[in-house]
Amino acid sequence: MAEITSSAYQALRNYIQNNWKYIELRDDTGNAIIRLSPSDSRVSWIHSAGDQILKLQVVIKGSNTDIQKPKTFASSAIYDVATGGQPYSIESFSPFTIESDQDELTVIHEIQVPKV
Repeated sequence: MAEITSSAYQALRNYIQNNWKYIELRDDTGNAIIRLSPSDSRVSWIHSAGDQILKLQVVIKGSNTDIQKPKTFASSAIYDVATGGQPYSIESFSPFTIESDQDELTVIHEIQVPKV
């Protein structure tokens, strides 16, 4: 069995960044709260070109009109579709509750290619 080359891993990272672009934030029971794409100003890829770890960041504020308060966030999931589909990556984090307009949550979902 042959290992793929470093350029093949980069091609996979490029594919992921271009196609797995929807991040869903979930509550502490795994239910979806909101799913966003990098076309939303709250979402952005923050890794450097060529990095082995891809980082998709989302910043949610209590003042966002599409967030009902109070709301507890506890995980994120990555999808290639805006609705439905199956998650390709799920990452848990310490639960955080947005209770007021002044609260702010920053989530950085990391995808490592290759996984070491």
